[in-house]
Amino acid sequence: MASEKSSSKGQAWFCTTGLPSDIEIEVDDMTFHLHKFPLMSKSRKLHRLITEQETRSFSTPNPQTSMALTVEESDMKGKSHEIENDEEDNKEEQEIEENGYPHIKLLDFPGSSESFEMVAKFCYGVKIDLSASTVVPLRCAAENLEMTEEYSPDNLISKTERFLSHSVYKSLRESIKALKACESVSSLSESLGITEQCIDSIVSRASTTDPSLFGWPVNDGGGGVAGEISVTDLRRKKPNRDSLWFEDMATLSLPIFKTLIVSMRSKDLSPEIIESCVICYAKKHIPGISRSNRKPPSSSSSENEQRELLETITSNLPLEKTSISETTRFLFGLLRTSIILNASETCRDLLEKKIGSQLEQATLDDLLVPSYSYLNETLYDVDLVERILSHFLDTLEQANNTAVIESDGRSPSLMLVGKLIDGFLAEIASDANLKSGEFYNLAISLPDQARLYDDGLYRAVDVYLKAHPWVSEAEREKICGVMDCQKLTLEACTHAAQNERLPLRAVVQVLFFEQLQLRHAIAGTLLAAQSPSTEGRPSVTTARRDVTITEEDCDDERRGGEGEVDVGKWKKTVRENQVLRLDMDTMRTRVHKLERECSNMKKVIAKIDKEGSPAATTDRPRSWSITKKFGCKFKTQVCDSHEATMVDHRSRRS
Repeated sequence: MASEKSSSKGQAWFCTTGLPSDIEIEVDDMTFHLHKFPLMSKSRKLHRLITEQETRSFSTPNPQTSMALTVEESDMKGKSHEIENDEEDNKEEQEIEENGYPHIKLLDFPGSSESFEMVAKFCYGVKIDLSASTVVPLRCAAENLEMTEEYSPDNLISKTERFLSHSVYKSLRESIKALKACESVSSLSESLGITEQCIDSIVSRASTTDPSLFGWPVNDGGGGVAGEISVTDLRRKKPNRDSLWFEDMATLSLPIFKTLIVSMRSKDLSPEIIESCVICYAKKHIPGISRSNRKPPSSSSSENEQRELLETITSNLPLEKTSISETTRFLFGLLRTSIILNASETCRDLLEKKIGSQLEQATLDDLLVPSYSYLNETLYDVDLVERILSHFLDTLEQANNTAVIESDGRSPSLMLVGKLIDGFLAEIASDANLKSGEFYNLAISLPDQARLYDDGLYRAVDVYLKAHPWVSEAEREKICGVMDCQKLTLEACTHAAQNERLPLRAVVQVLFFEQLQLRHAIAGTLLAAQSPSTEGRPSVTTARRDVTITEEDCDDERRGGEGEVDVGKWKKTVRENQVLRLDMDTMRTRVHKLERECSNMKKVIAKIDKEGSPAATTDRPRSWSITKKFGCKFKTQVCDSHEATMVDHRSRRS
């Protein structure tokens, strides 16, 4: 076989058998110079066309002779248009007479000239190499040319069918490649059932594939291709030859891909597998989903096409919560893109609900969605985060009966989201356009069980007050009301007590709760010092004895215990007791100082309250109340604790 270029017909394909060609077959821009007998022996259609062409050529007179007799030279200008039409109509017959053999033009041939070339080789007995990408158009071409087994034994239809059954349908990746090849011959491949068989093969084999072999999370940055499985994961997991089929599936056209996903969902395929397919397909065809890999799209498409693709991807996402850690970040990327492309409300609402169902897997960077609308004055879309949080709480409430709850009644996912929202509040608090109402509403959206400590919330409040010094005192008190001073750690209380940005009522609350924490800490330390439980050591019955043990006592005890007690352990206990005494002295001094400050503040507040009372109220006895003035919820006897009281408690415990 050989091929050469032709200046008149573009490309020409010749069969170098040594015999002159006796037929021309034109497919698209390629002209094949062949012989009648090999083609007619394999194809019923070519046999019929060649026979009809030869019959018509014998019965039709020479068009050039006819025109020469009827058209005189003086009438050429007036009848030029008629002559051109006659020449066009009789073009095929003229070529037959000039070349001496028929010329057949095959329109809309399945698989174009490449498939017909393989057909020609098969007719001449030349070995052809079949693959998943070429066998589908070749099978359709054989159907078009009627190359059946009844017409000729071991014909092309049976040969391609055997290859599909034995080599294509038994492999997941090969079935995807064959399905991709169906796009060029969609109508004929569907009528022959090839498309349906490829889809059935993919679904059945994908259902037995372990999603962990896919290498998720995907290599979404660092120079890799979006959706590509990292080499490290491949070496670690040792996937089989079908574990890289996501790349092949991402090459399918949108209609074929949608049909495949619908079939997967109808067969109850694993949500992880369906979601992985959708993620890989979207990463390849929708630009800008990943912030770390913003490569231009592989094919230029309009905004409407991108919107249609995004809405199709969103509608085919499984509603179930999956275990793929990369899903949440991908969903946020889809959500950002849907806002930019102005996708439908249904599409955006589906994405928000899907994100809300697995919000605990998100990161702070995911929540920082810029405000693309001119209606939002803030840098980040706070309303969007509030809606997503609402969906999360609804999902958590629905799954409350089956949720994993810790021993203290707290949900792990709820606490993760609480930490996430506190970080988001601290990030947006410095925005000068953030209104106090927006900050307040988002801060109180979470229940009390979402936070073990309110240190993160206090940090966000402090950042907001620092960035908004113009807010009124009433707004400051309202913003500080989102945190519970009883849930602040000792370090946060110490910082808040010296924070000049906090309103007076918040400072008073922090001071009293800080003193309460110190008191509990001292009491717990004393209790621990009075009742040590060192293994192999006799119990100490008095606190004084506990804090004044010396090394000599250790030696005496060691000698009296017949060698059962380790000397090094005793010395370590002595050092710990000495450090404990220093810590207790420091904490006691701190408590005295705080009590004096609180006592002075109590007197000042009482004096202000007394001086501000009108004369009209003197007929009614008025009792001083910190709670009424500042809204503090505590018992006043907390401030009246003294060292003697603590000593008495210690003696009773001893």
